[in-house]
Amino acid sequence: MGESEGVNIIASDIKTGDDCISIGDGTKNMVLKEVTCGPGHGISIGSLGKFQNEEPVEEIKVSNCTITNTSNGARIKTWSVEHGGAVSEIHFEDITMNNEESKVKLSNISFKNIRGTSALSEAIKFICSGSSPWQNVELADIDIKHNGAEPATSQCLNVKPITSGKLNPIPCSGPVPKTPSATASGIPTNSMQL
Repeated sequence: MGESEGVNIIASDIKTGDDCISIGDGTKNMVLKEVTCGPGHGISIGSLGKFQNEEPVEEIKVSNCTITNTSNGARIKTWSVEHGGAVSEIHFEDITMNNEESKVKLSNISFKNIRGTSALSEAIKFICSGSSPWQNVELADIDIKHNGAEPATSQCLNVKPITSGKLNPIPCSGPVPKTPSATASGIPTNSMQL
């Protein structure tokens, strides 16, 4: 969904092989509430920044959702290219994730009261390009456990989240990932996954 304003998706059950909900450029003032997602890729904002003249994504609230058996939980995906863009006032709250392969995925972004299990030990990943690090990313009351023997971990690159409440895994507690790939590779160099 792109170039939309004032859209509400409430009490919906979405099963797909791709993003349950994909929020593209130009989307503003959107509410996703009581959505059941999965299987699929999760709830995604982006990819953004790949093309010229993309409109900002602003004021998105995702709350009281359940995400099950998806490759990503909640994520924001951007490209590190010359084209600008903006993502702000994004809020993920009261999200339950079950058996995700990668999890809690820019400014003024909050992830609050997120709980569940991860199929991978790397439960939270914030990978940001050094040229445009994310600002004001808040994590509060996060409890994601790994389904396997190892504890859940969290990776960060070029972001320092503001934290409060119970936090499992401890933000940025895992090994520092490699620098994002060069833009010539065609691979997105910014991603946030929970």
